[in-house]
Amino acid sequence: MERESERRPELEGLSIDTIRGLSMDAVQKANAGHPGTAMALAPLAYVLFERFLRVNPQDPHWPDRDRFVLSAGHACVLQYSLLHLSGFDLGLEDLRQFRQWGSRCPGHPERGQTPGVEVTTGPLGQGFANAVGMAITERFLAERFNRPGAAEVIDHHTYVICSDGDMMEGISQEAASIAGHFGLGKLVVCYDDNRITIDGTTAISFDGENHTARLQADGWHVQRVEDSEDVNALTTALSAAREEAERPSFIAIRSHIAYPAPHAVDTAKAHGAPLGEQEVRAAKEAMGFDPERTFWVDESVYAHMSLHESGAADQQEWQGRFQTWREFFPEMAADWDLAWNGSGLREGWREVLPSFKAGEQIATRAAGQKTMAAFSQYAPTTIGGAADLVESTKTVFEGAGEFSRPHAGRNVPFGIREHAMGAIVNGAAAHGGIVKPYGSTFLVFSDYMRPSVRLSALMELPVVWVWTHDSVGLGEDGPTHQPVEHYAALRAIPKLWVIRPADANETAQAWRVALEREDGPVALLLSRQGIPVLDRDGEGLGRASELERGGYVLWDSSSSTTTTSISSSASDSSSTTAADEPELILISTGAEVPLTLQAGQLLAAEGTRVRVVSMPCMELFEAQSREYREQVLPPAVGARLAVEPGVSLSWWRWVGDRGGILGIDRFGASAPGPTVLAELGFTVENIAARARELLGEEGSR
Repeated sequence: MERESERRPELEGLSIDTIRGLSMDAVQKANAGHPGTAMALAPLAYVLFERFLRVNPQDPHWPDRDRFVLSAGHACVLQYSLLHLSGFDLGLEDLRQFRQWGSRCPGHPERGQTPGVEVTTGPLGQGFANAVGMAITERFLAERFNRPGAAEVIDHHTYVICSDGDMMEGISQEAASIAGHFGLGKLVVCYDDNRITIDGTTAISFDGENHTARLQADGWHVQRVEDSEDVNALTTALSAAREEAERPSFIAIRSHIAYPAPHAVDTAKAHGAPLGEQEVRAAKEAMGFDPERTFWVDESVYAHMSLHESGAADQQEWQGRFQTWREFFPEMAADWDLAWNGSGLREGWREVLPSFKAGEQIATRAAGQKTMAAFSQYAPTTIGGAADLVESTKTVFEGAGEFSRPHAGRNVPFGIREHAMGAIVNGAAAHGGIVKPYGSTFLVFSDYMRPSVRLSALMELPVVWVWTHDSVGLGEDGPTHQPVEHYAALRAIPKLWVIRPADANETAQAWRVALEREDGPVALLLSRQGIPVLDRDGEGLGRASELERGGYVLWDSSSSTTTTSISSSASDSSSTTAADEPELILISTGAEVPLTLQAGQLLAAEGTRVRVVSMPCMELFEAQSREYREQVLPPAVGARLAVEPGVSLSWWRWVGDRGGILGIDRFGASAPGPTVLAELGFTVENIAARARELLGEEGSR
């Protein structure tokens, strides 16, 4: 329901025009930005913030606040103006620094940079889909923590403002489809129907589509507001949306970009460029403002739009309900504390991670399934699913229920919607109160998810991407399904940890690393084919737990036991003598590590001093101290061969200009997996042959 507050039309108009004035001034001062949408949507933004949004500017992160997502991120100056006027820690000086280096008002909303901004938006459609993830999370947490007849501790809405561009992007349709299917009644999307894009009117590319009919067909509650200046109509529509409990709501609002600027209104120019001094002056005069004043706010607007009192009251009322609930449900309260204030993992979870016997042939995707089963009950607020591939990716919590319209289980059936799945998972993480949402599909389809994966890294969201069928070894499906360039492409994303475990025990440790990371995403690349579990005791191999360092010495021919205990401290660097130093280093990841180990042992039997390094995660290895890295990869050893069935691009740093790479700088082929791998050179014999060539070249120098 809308708040009880004083409704003085003159103060409403002054507040709305103040939003417009700040938006114009910020863009004009920066000489860059998108003023038109912010001006057109000022009435909607005013009504939403002043009458509906339950947030507390003094505590922007309290758990049961409403979430607001500006999917039309190019109009961020609108959000910054609102945050300033409603009392968030964002001053006029911040607005004056719009789009400048170090500003808390960047060119698009950035999570963690501006108080009150929930997600990073800008790539259109992402915010729309993020909001679906937030609504899924609200539903899941409400079902998990609320109890009939008791105080409810989860009961909030997610509001979205989206644009024509959002609606054109395919990701929005994917997300809208799943939101309607699940009946996410706490999701309210306001669509700015201004019919203008950068290239001109929407008539050139988008005019024939009935957006409301499309959303209605997806199962949404749909309304239209014909005049974006009609505050009463906006209020009525938002009230109806809040009352709709069974369906997500979509409100199409006819607006006029850049209103009331007399010459810029309804023009494409007003979309992505400053209006110019003369047009800003004309718009201010039309609003009755002094055109000589910039960044002007009447004190009455601050008093009227401040959410300090109402937000504090909303939070205090919730706090009372929460305290009562905590006293009645202490066990659930313990899980709540883990989810909202800690790791989300119950004590003892590390101890239950599985250990696999040497010699077994286990696909790392199957090892991942057993690992998930082991920690499932210790991570009660971890949810996720696959893009219609649960049976293949083996990412399911058995017995934890399926997320559906009647029941918010932990296993989310995303359907064949990889693009939306990525953004929905990001939204779930950005919502807060859920520890490690994950999404999974085949590695080759990470291409469909890449914009969302990049944003998960940019926002430093603690999500897990589980991609299986991780090499040409998947076989008969052929080049369309065989990832080749994907390892390098994913490693190119800053702050993303890409882990390709060598066997089942490394897989369990990879999940441990993923669960423990709190400052960014982790990608697990898992095999379809069986991989032998390495004998880490009988053969004196490095411990699987060393995976946490990204790269480690798996085996060294010069030592009867491996050098896995290599320290990251400089004081231990002298422990390796010249006589012990290898002549050759073989480096590998994933399913090719056992092959590489066999090749190394073959070469050692011929008299070569060989070291085999497992490097499941380049990013973690790079984060180690220089001393540790040089102990694993001594700089003096130039004969280094990297073995991985993908493009060679990301390996040159680690092998150097005297090393070599056994990779695949071409697409794959359709044939049984072992045949494809053998034909492309991934055999013990070929690894050994390539290594001998390197040794010969090194000896000739």
